[in-house]
Amino acid sequence: MKTSDLVKELCDRQNITIAELSRRIGQSPQNLGKKIQRDTLTLQELHDIADATGAVFEQDFLLPDGSRIAETAGE
Repeated sequence: MKTSDLVKELCDRQNITIAELSRRIGQSPQNLGKKIQRDTLTLQELHDIADATGAVFEQDFLLPDGSRIAETAGE
């Protein structure tokens, strides 16, 4: 599943439109719509989307030895 599909599913489950989500994160509906269409959302935008919807966004690699490489917001 693409990141853009995850965002669309999040909006469906939260009962909000992409336009409403764009307002919540301070972007124009056109700009966010294009990013979703091209699947070019940044990690910071994904964190912003999570914050705006009351969700938590997590992304990391879990290595075979059990260690993790995790991203942090703002990098």
